[in-house]
Amino acid sequence: MYGWGVEHKPLRLTNALVEVAAALVEKHEERHWGYELAKRTNVKPNALYGVLTRLHERDWLSDGWEEVPAEEKRPPRRYYQVTPLGLARLGALLAQASQDRRFARLYLRPGIAQ
Repeated sequence: MYGWGVEHKPLRLTNALVEVAAALVEKHEERHWGYELAKRTNVKPNALYGVLTRLHERDWLSDGWEEVPAEEKRPPRRYYQVTPLGLARLGALLAQASQDRRFARLYLRPGIAQ
C-alpha cells in the first residue's frame, strides 16, 4: 500500500468504475483476478486495469500474487482484495451512483449501495 499521505483527485464516476465497484463489493471477502472481473463486468481490460490501479493507489484494494505449484508450469496471477477502507468508500461510491441517472441501466443491488 502506498497511498498514505498522497492526495488524489476525486474519482470520476464512469460505467467502468461503477461496474467494477459493484463486482468487488458484491464479493468483498474474496480475492479477485483481473480476468474474472473482466468476465463478470464486461469492462474492457484497459479500462479495468486503470480502475484497479486507481483503487489500489487509494488503498481501497490490497494486492498479492497467488502461489502456483511448480507442476502447473504457469505464471502466478495477481489478485486484488477489498480493504476495510475500500469497502466503506466503494459502498459510498455505489450509493452515489445509484442516485445518478447515468447509471440507471446498471443493476445496483439495494443492499450493495447503502
